[in-house]
Amino acid sequence: MKKIANGEMIFENVAMNVPNVLLPENNSSDFWKSWACVACDQYTSQLDYWQAVEKETEGKESTYNLMLPEIFLEEPDADDRIVEINKTMEKYIEDGVLKENEPGLILVERDTKASPVRRGVVMALDLEAYDYNKGSGSLIRATEGTVVERIPPRMKIRKNAVLEMPHVMILIDDPEKTVVEPLFELESKPLYDFDMMQGGGHVKGSLVSDADAIDGVVKALEVLGDRKHFTEKYGVEEDTPVLLYAVGDGNHSLASAKCHWEEVKKQGAPMDHPARYALVEIVNIHDKGIIFEPIHRVMFNVNPYLFFDEMAGFYGENASCIEAIADDGGEIPSYEGCHTIKYVAPGKQGYIFIDQKVHTLAVGALQEFIDEFIKAHPETRVDYIHGDDVVKELGTAQGNMGFYLPVIDKNQFFKTVILKGSLPRKTFSMGEAFEKRYYIECRKIK
Repeated sequence: MKKIANGEMIFENVAMNVPNVLLPENNSSDFWKSWACVACDQYTSQLDYWQAVEKETEGKESTYNLMLPEIFLEEPDADDRIVEINKTMEKYIEDGVLKENEPGLILVERDTKASPVRRGVVMALDLEAYDYNKGSGSLIRATEGTVVERIPPRMKIRKNAVLEMPHVMILIDDPEKTVVEPLFELESKPLYDFDMMQGGGHVKGSLVSDADAIDGVVKALEVLGDRKHFTEKYGVEEDTPVLLYAVGDGNHSLASAKCHWEEVKKQGAPMDHPARYALVEIVNIHDKGIIFEPIHRVMFNVNPYLFFDEMAGFYGENASCIEAIADDGGEIPSYEGCHTIKYVAPGKQGYIFIDQKVHTLAVGALQEFIDEFIKAHPETRVDYIHGDDVVKELGTAQGNMGFYLPVIDKNQFFKTVILKGSLPRKTFSMGEAFEKRYYIECRKIK
């Protein structure tokens, strides 16, 4: 263990930073409800959601004032919003809205009633141990394809920011429950306990700063990252790079943090600069509250007849579709060796069948064609949607189409990433949009 200039504790062998987290000291539940805001990459086609958040937080101190929802990234005033965000961060520090805690781990319990209570630990990870590029063998690894074009707008937000807030959720594969779970048996300092805005459920957080507790976490992570343990666990060759941390949510945000650190480093920053580390929540993939949900697709400004005509040319004999005007609730059709994907459009719905030899995952097979179609038809765009009801609502609107994707098996998740590399982007989600991480904690990165 070593300490960096700001007092944070670093454990380089497991790429772990025990951070100084900043939080409000206000104890009012009404304050906290408007303080915490859902991650910026949610509800990206639902302006009404963000309008409701803006109304609820108007004139109040809130993390909504410290972030830019992705739905506004392409708006003409985006740069002005970013300038205001950076000013507000500094103001919250200067005015004492945010107070820095001693270095420690924050234990988080999230209850949405839609899933079992999810438990996680907020800490920071070393971006030097992270590589989002395809084929990476880094200790911290992206689990889905990274779209590099999505990084610059997020870097622009981070460039002059004095604070970061975590919505990145990192998975560990810990079936014996040795890392996260023991911490919840220890004495901890209560930090917050409140109902979240816009149906986000309830969250409770507490601080553990005891040296023995932190040492226990480090030792447990060392076991998970031990090469002999790793190769036996997954049945892989001895030279297979160890994967300890897999990005579950917030892949592009963590990639942006990595690129920002590389820029800061190029400008001469010391290797113990706080921007080297990124605040995340660590969750055990075996936690009952971790439920993998599929991420569906909705296409906008698309002609279904043109879509299916070009799909036939793209896949050739490897794909087909059927139209079913009425949904009688009967058995879903299937063909051996094929992925089955349900679609909806105005006045119609049906199924697409794609041969599994195109891609081992249904999402990968479909996404290949969606990407090609959008290249040929730039007027069309695609969004990635959580929840069947939203797909139906948006996909059946005039000019749209929606596609329902199947879920992947979380028990095979780590081995799939280790053997196959990053999954197609937007393959899975840990819960629906309202279950995503809300911004609560902050950390200085300057």
